[in-house]
Amino acid sequence: MNLNKVFIIGRLTGDPQLRTTPAGQSVTTISLATNRVWTNKTGQRQEDVQFHNVVIWGRQAEIVNQFLKKGSLAMVEGQLRTIKNHL
Repeated sequence: MNLNKVFIIGRLTGDPQLRTTPAGQSVTTISLATNRVWTNKTGQRQEDVQFHNVVIWGRQAEIVNQFLKKGSLAMVEGQLRTIKNHL
């Protein structure tokens, strides 16, 4: 059995970018920031921030563009894909 499923909860680093493909399909791109905070062995607070580029298609793309903005908290469920060129 194989499974490719991802859940990300983070904050948008900028406003959603909505565009329409030549075929007329809506597509929105967002960037989410997630952070992990911990205390190291010497008692110092440490933080690691990761940035995740997300592509949303169809009606969901339009909804994201309408309701989310920079700083919004969002949960994304989807598949992890590697692309060579950015949209």
